[in-house]
Amino acid sequence: MSRTKVVPIPVMGRHGINAYLLLGRRPVIVDAGTPGSGRRIYEQVAGHGVDPTDVSLIIITHGHIDHFGSAAELHRLTGAPVAGHIADLGPYRNGRVREPYLPTGPMGRLMARNRNLHIQAEPFEPDVLVRGETDLKDFGIAARIMPTPGHTAGSISVLTDQGDLVAGDLIANSFMGLIPGRPANPPFHDDPLHNLASLRKMLALNPTRLHVGHGTPLEPDRVRRWASREHERLSRLEAAGRISTRTETTHPDQ
Repeated sequence: MSRTKVVPIPVMGRHGINAYLLLGRRPVIVDAGTPGSGRRIYEQVAGHGVDPTDVSLIIITHGHIDHFGSAAELHRLTGAPVAGHIADLGPYRNGRVREPYLPTGPMGRLMARNRNLHIQAEPFEPDVLVRGETDLKDFGIAARIMPTPGHTAGSISVLTDQGDLVAGDLIANSFMGLIPGRPANPPFHDDPLHNLASLRKMLALNPTRLHVGHGTPLEPDRVRRWASREHERLSRLEAAGRISTRTETTHPDQ
């Protein structure tokens, strides 16, 4: 199968919120931005010389409003099926993020007050329900969906055969992408320790680059150094009983 190319699709600002276009034998879209972003994503896909109706799949990395907000609209515009993990099925079905948001620092505490993060998006029902690692060759790209829980229970990433990791909010750039290339937590994690474990598991697969939901691509070695420091920080907080987590024990269809 041909090499998979990763093309960023800016949804807000130059790097503030990113969707991605994966180009192989057939195109795949990763993430759908905030509510009302569907047409913008559609037009940018077309601007890259791709007929949006040729898109074989729309993958939603997790159940936060800036990633699944236009999934239903983009599905109507392209006709492509939508894939999402079963553990985030609740937000997808009701259009609302599980609350409260659990901030990772001052930026998160500030952003949690933003009413745009608490609005309702148009609900959707995933056509492809992800439960584990999923090969995407039937959708025309040399890549796999990889479960990476922690940011939310149903967070997933996409790893191409060439080593590009489209990582959603597994990690971000500092200040929502305002400091390019500098690894940082996104504003929120449901379970910081679980998220870090997922990040380190992906790093162990030796990705060539991490393409994130907020900011520019990150170099793996720089992320590894950050992850080591973050492990030490979280270990201290855990020992002091100062880490808040949201634990999901059941799936919405069980």
